Order: sequence, then C-alpha cells, then structure tokens
Amino acid sequence: MQTYKIAVLKGDGIGPEIVEQAMVVLEKAGKKFGFGVEFHEALLGGSAIDATGVPLPQETIDTCKAADSTLLGAVGGPKWDSQPSNNRPEKGLLGIRAALGLFANLRPAVIFPELRSASPLKEDIIGDNLDLLIVRELTGGIYFGERGRGEENSVPYAYDTEKYSVPEIERIVRVAFDMAMKRRKRLCSVDKANVLESSRLWREQVQRIAKEFPEVTVDYLYVDNCAMQLVRNPKQFDVIVTSNMFGDILSDEASMISGSIGMLASASLSAGKAGLYEPIHGSAPDIAGTGKANPLATILSAAMMLRYSLDQPAAADAIEAAVSKALQQARTADIAAPGLPTLPCKEMGKLVCTLL
Repeated sequence: MQTYKIAVLKGDGIGPEIVEQAMVVLEKAGKKFGFGVEFHEALLGGSAIDATGVPLPQETIDTCKAADSTLLGAVGGPKWDSQPSNNRPEKGLLGIRAALGLFANLRPAVIFPELRSASPLKEDIIGDNLDLLIVRELTGGIYFGERGRGEENSVPYAYDTEKYSVPEIERIVRVAFDMAMKRRKRLCSVDKANVLESSRLWREQVQRIAKEFPEVTVDYLYVDNCAMQLVRNPKQFDVIVTSNMFGDILSDEASMISGSIGMLASASLSAGKAGLYEPIHGSAPDIAGTGKANPLATILSAAMMLRYSLDQPAAADAIEAAVSKALQQARTADIAAPGLPTLPCKEMGKLVCTLL
C-alpha cells in the first residue's frame, strides 16, 4: 500500500482547527481508497515566532522538502503586529514558497449548487454551476522586478519593473495546458499585449506552446476585458493563465463570485509533484477556538492535493462529492441557511467523513 508523507503546517488563529478536520478526512479517504497518510507537523508563522523567534525555522523547510506534499492552515494575526517587517508571520509563508520552488498558483472558483444564492451574481449569469481555474505565475513579474525611487528635476518618482523570461513563461503556460487537458480543454491566456512588451512575449509563448496541444481551444483576452467578463459571463471560462500581478487581481475577483471565501481552496506547485495546499482565507483570530471556523476550504485543499500531487483523483472526487452532500444537510456559521442546522467546525468535518 502506498503511504504518503504529508507535512502539516497548522499555523495561527483558526489554522489548527481547520487543518485537523482535513487530516481526519484524508485518513478516511486513505482507508476507503487503499493508501496511507503519514503526517509530520512543523511550525510556520506566528506559532513559529512564539516557539523559535522566527516565522520559518529551518526544521520546517526540511520537513516540507522531505514530504510528498504540504498542507497549510493560515498564518498571521494582530498578536504579531509589533514584529519587524522582516520577521512577520507572512514572511514565513513567502519563505516556504521560495524554499519549495513553488511557481504556479492554482485558484479554483467553484460555486456549489447548494450555495448559488450566496453568489453576488444573478442566477441566470451563473447557470447551473460555475467551475473555473486560474493559473497564476507566482515568482516573477512586477512583484519581483527591479524597483526603486529617485528624484528628477526636484520631483520624486518611483518605479517597478515587469520582467519575464521565456523559461518563466513557458513553465507556467505548460502547467495551464496540463490543467486544461484534465478539465474541459479550454484555455484563456490573459495579458495586456496591446500595451506591454512583456505581455507580447507572454502571448508569443502561449501561441508557440499551443501547437503541442491541438485538443485545447485557446483564447486570448486583455486583462481589463477579462475582469469584465468574469462578472458578465463567467461560464465561458475553464482555465485562465496569467502573470503574477494580473493573477493576483483576477483570482481575488473570481473568489468573490463564489459567495463565500470559506469555501475556496488553492494550490501552489513546483516543477515536481510536491505542492503547498491551503485555503485562501486568513487566520481569523477573532473566531479561533469558538468552533465557528469553516473547515471546508481546507478539506477541499486536501482534495486538490490528492488530485495534483498524490495521483489519487478518485479520492479527490469523492471528497468533493462529500462536501457537496454535506452542504445539503448542514452549514457552518459563515454560510448559514434557513432550515439547515449550523454545525461547529469539528462536527462539519465529521459530517464530511460520514458522507465520504
């Protein structure tokens, strides 16, 4: 029987509560589908600062590198606001992404039929369901380019530089094509090629690589048009691939379409199989320990791990189906609905396990 080593970074705030439920679901999935899971816990963020003085201990990096994949809760909180900027909990998150070589961020935007009414979009725009995936380049572009400030003719100025190399573009585009092949075989590349030279290079590489994937239908949109289309006709999208900054903006826009941030998972992938899987929401320290946390985004992140890093697609499908069934029977406080019981975090995790 295949046994997977999973690094567990519970983090801060509600992180431990939601990750524990995902761990229980992973164990249940393993029993049902014939694989084992071995959890190795390590510290990250505020909890690491409290224990070691730094947000990312070397031991945590070593644990994650030795694992088949990594499951993360959330980091940060006002408790550590007094820390210097280079020692904040969020620095630990950026550091582990860099240490693991994570360059591709996958952000699904999914509306479960049971939560259609929670979306700010009209139901005729959403249709029967919504399921799109944004593939964002994570380690290049304007966020990592040359930057600075100066003065010219006694007038202060500042600048940031968008720079992409062909290899950086190619590796993220190939991830997007691979995702499209596993889904509905439609890819939309988003850029600003009418203005930016870096976008023109980006589009050239997509056009070149597209020849290797004749089964995939490829469209091109400027980022401003894509932002409009996401709220006007989101059903047209399957996989969207784009640069770091554009992906940052569009993925947050897409997340709001779903109606609840507590339902959204994410994955960050390296060149190998290993990845970092986490909910997109924060640590919510104000509700930590109250049982009000929603574990479903973390459980769905675990399903993404099974699909993309551990080659267990049937188990991933089963977890997602169990979450959908759970939503028909109960809710957590953030997605409460008339006529359905509101369950605390641990009980929602148990319900998903029961339906798995």
